[in-house]
Amino acid sequence: MKSNKLMFAALTLTVLFACCYPPWAQAADSKSGKASPQWSVQVDQIETGEVNLEPAFRVAIYENLIVELTKTKRFRQVLRTGDHHATEAPNLLTLKTTVQKYSPGNETKRAVTTVAGATKLNVRSQLCTSDGKVILERVVDGNVRFFGGNLRATHNLAHNIATQIKEATLPEAKPATAEGRVEPAIEASGVL
Repeated sequence: MKSNKLMFAALTLTVLFACCYPPWAQAADSKSGKASPQWSVQVDQIETGEVNLEPAFRVAIYENLIVELTKTKRFRQVLRTGDHHATEAPNLLTLKTTVQKYSPGNETKRAVTTVAGATKLNVRSQLCTSDGKVILERVVDGNVRFFGGNLRATHNLAHNIATQIKEATLPEAKPATAEGRVEPAIEASGVL
């Protein structure tokens, strides 16, 4: 019964966020005035692979990634899977996240002792270009060891992924035309 309520809550959150484009997921860098072109990122749904992960955890990881990537101000836009703005975004990267390990914790044990009850997540995170080339790949952990709810591990995980991306050196984004398209690369001979 409890898992049905969690599943319903996760589904409700997913539908709610998919229908309403949140204001904090819009252009993250409108005030910085950077002159060089900037990447946009689209966050793909969380893949669980062989791991049995509760739906609430998948939704929480996804939503926390949107928030944490926006906070980095590294990207021109942070977009969701299926967002119609993604087709118009020049220099679009896709963030793919696959859960590799999950250890469900116990909040009661965590509150009583400091050595038991930790919730642990381990994921493989990839930033890919529109042609599928992986430009950044990291294995990242998120956990709750002492105090806090089990879902706090998803926030810590998303924060760690965003920090890794913020600190990484990404290739230069290509300049966009007035229509928003990316300029094609010109070969050394001057022919496209």
